[in-house]
Amino acid sequence: MALPFVPGIRRADRDNTIDIFIGPEHDDVLREGEWQKFFTEQPQPLTDEERREWMAQLTGVSLGSDAFFPFGDNIERAHKSGVCYVAQAGGSVRDDHVIDTCDKYGIAMTFTGVRLFHH
Repeated sequence: MALPFVPGIRRADRDNTIDIFIGPEHDDVLREGEWQKFFTEQPQPLTDEERREWMAQLTGVSLGSDAFFPFGDNIERAHKSGVCYVAQAGGSVRDDHVIDTCDKYGIAMTFTGVRLFHH
């Protein structure tokens, strides 16, 4: 997309900014006083057609987590980004709901059984 990010932007901030930019809430990162935190110049928001084309090219995406997905809405959001494969630790009391949501979209999911994330 060749977005004009400010030098030194952290990867997480860049990735979150892209996610917001391509979505319907793009004004959250494009309004005056906000865009300057992320971009060297204010990019034009995508048209609906450009957004559809961009999202349609995202296929075969893999998603991994060193913890578990506690809710199906995480999978709903992943599906919107072209996720087809999920690897996660498992162990949530809601694993059945997450499995059902994966099944709904034909997303292959595996439980690694390894949890690296601790509170």
